[in-house]
Amino acid sequence: MEIFINVLQESVKVTLFVMIMMIAVDFINVKTKGKLESILQTGRKWKQYFIASLLGAAPGCLGSFAGVSLYIHGMISFGALTGLMLATAGDEQFIMLAMFPETALIMFGILFLLGIIAGYFTDHIVKRFKIKTCTDCEFKQYHPGEEGYKHYFKDHIWKHIIKGHLVKTFLWTFGALLVVEFGMIFVDLKSITSDYTFLLLILGALIGIIPESGPHLIFVMLFAKGLVPFSVLFTSSIVQDGHGMLPMLSYSVKDSLRIKIFNLVFGLTAGAIIYLLGF
Repeated sequence: MEIFINVLQESVKVTLFVMIMMIAVDFINVKTKGKLESILQTGRKWKQYFIASLLGAAPGCLGSFAGVSLYIHGMISFGALTGLMLATAGDEQFIMLAMFPETALIMFGILFLLGIIAGYFTDHIVKRFKIKTCTDCEFKQYHPGEEGYKHYFKDHIWKHIIKGHLVKTFLWTFGALLVVEFGMIFVDLKSITSDYTFLLLILGALIGIIPESGPHLIFVMLFAKGLVPFSVLFTSSIVQDGHGMLPMLSYSVKDSLRIKIFNLVFGLTAGAIIYLLGF
């Protein structure tokens, strides 16, 4: 019962922190909507990789959704979108900031830089092998709704953040913490995770393919408890993209699969290098 109460308290604390962060990020996103398009239309292509990766590195799924919209409208390349999805780790980024902020910020910085590099190389590979992208996309415009704080609270805070994200965030956080806490009592998790670290790294990458925020949380909790090294968390974070891939799946299944394949390769490669370096 004590473990249950402690896990419940920690889950509520993390969820409240996530809510505050989500509202802040969403408010910034609403206030700056439309300005990114004008910036991307001028200048060199490297700007696409930089901005796309920056959108991905920002906590939450809003940057991913914006990136998909920019891609569908032809404002960023396939490589830029791939780099964006690599750089993001979805809603789990808020939880990482709540549980180990310093390590989380370092990892977000690395993912941001890696997203830029991955974007460039992905476009180079696509061009060299003449891979056709966005062949089955649908052109869809963004139509802003009515303005006002009442509309913002109802549609953004209540429907999107609280109903759409926070309930799932709480349940996944609570479940993942409960599994880890009880696992440490009834199973020798420390021994298992140390003996099969590289297999967990591969498992983290494979689970990262799932286009959903939540499954990745088990690796966040294992890392927070010191049961897996940074390389496992990092690999999982590269491959997974929270809810970011869901709107892309509705536009182009082919491109979504291609992005996942690219990021799975990038994730396993980068994760293996960090693992061999002893992190």
